[in-house]
Parts: sequence; structure tokens; C-alpha cells
Amino acid sequence: MRPYILKEATWKNLKTDRFELAVLPWGATEAHNYHMPYGTDIYEADAMAELSAKKAWEKGAKVVVLPTVPFGVNTGQSDIYLDMNLNPSTQLAILNDLIEVLNRQGLKKLLILNSHGGNDFKTILRELGLKYPEMLLFTCNWFQSLDKTKYFEEMGDHADEMETSLIMHLHPQLVSPLEEAGDGNEKKSVIKGIREKWAWAERKWSEVSEDTGIGNPKKASPEKGKLYLEDASDKIAELILEICEVQPGKLYS
Repeated sequence: MRPYILKEATWKNLKTDRFELAVLPWGATEAHNYHMPYGTDIYEADAMAELSAKKAWEKGAKVVVLPTVPFGVNTGQSDIYLDMNLNPSTQLAILNDLIEVLNRQGLKKLLILNSHGGNDFKTILRELGLKYPEMLLFTCNWFQSLDKTKYFEEMGDHADEMETSLIMHLHPQLVSPLEEAGDGNEKKSVIKGIREKWAWAERKWSEVSEDTGIGNPKKASPEKGKLYLEDASDKIAELILEICEVQPGKLYS
């Protein structure tokens, strides 16, 4: 049993063990091109959270990883079969209940480790921060922690070379041969401001991608995935350590 993984913990230990930070991995259940499992974001969240926490724990961080939330915001994929959706208001309700537990029991720091591009916790944490002023609430997107161009040749943001490489490393039995994968071509918006990314509208996924992927996965490899996982988890571990060490009222200098 790993003492920093809540789902593996026992009451024998938790009667006395106390933690400084709770990490909540949050994924999604959705189509990932023709070659990747619907649980891709969950598998990635599990691996990134557990490896990052291990590295931080070994350096002295009192961190505990909560079980991964397997459903995310998929409002733009309502017509894709069994892409499961939680509305942002539902996420707010879930987080309110979980933060209430942590706050009541004296665990005053929470980091949401986000593994899905459709999730955006910033506005939710603004609201909950007012309700729980003693809590320190953080969120991060692990997939934005590194410059992907240093690891991968083809860029994308869904079932792309990066995600395919990670799952090839973590769960190779779940990845179909790459010749079965679609090319992940993305249709661009006809609106200039959205193409330039200073304006925004939600993408209708079935209209922007024929295979549900965005980004060509064909150059993926388990070796690339392993290297990226190691380096990204190093960076997340550093974040965990810093959050564990920081004190209320001393977040700025």
C-alpha cells in the first residue's frame, strides 16, 4: 500500500496519519480517435497524479491523492455515443461537497490535477474560495506543464501524438495498431477571431473532426510517452512540494 494514495489507505493508518495537501485528479470519459480507449483521460490522470505524488512524497511532501473523477465537461460532444457529460454546475456541486469534507477535517489545501481540456475549474474555485476562505485552492492542467514541441513532432490537443504515446507506454494493450487511427485533422472556424484565439466559442466536436481526434497520432511511440511522463511528473511533483510548503498569508513576496 502506498501511503499517499487514499484508495489504498486503511483506517489503521488514517486514524493517525495527517496530510498537508489533497490532490484530486479529474478526467473524462470520451472518444479518442479510432485507436484509443474512452478512458484515456482517466488513465493519464491516474498515472500523472500517482507518479507525481510519489516523487513529492519521497522528498517529504505530506500529500494524499484522492480517487480520480472519471467524468468531465463534454457539452460539445453530445451527439458522440457514450461521451459522458458533467455540466460545470455539477462539478461545482461535487467540489463543494468534497471541499466541505477537507475543510471540516483540517486539510486546508486542494490541488485539482486536470486531465481533460473541456474542464475549466478557475471560475468554480473563485466561487468556492469565497465560501471557504481558509482553504487554499489550486488547479493545474498537466498537459500544459511542458513544451510539447520538445517531445513530439505532430501537435494536437486530443488523441494526438502525445496522448497516444502516453497510453502506449502506460497501457499498450489498450491501443490499437496506429494504422487503424484516423489522421486527427481539424476543421478550423470560419471566424477569424476564433482562429486567432482571442475570441472563443465551443467546438462542435463532430463538425471539427471526422475521427474525434485532433492531432495526427501516427508518430507516437511508448518511448516518447515514457520520457514525457517522467518529465511532466517531475514538474507536477515540484508544484506539489511548493504547495505543501507554502503558508497562508505568505503566498506572495
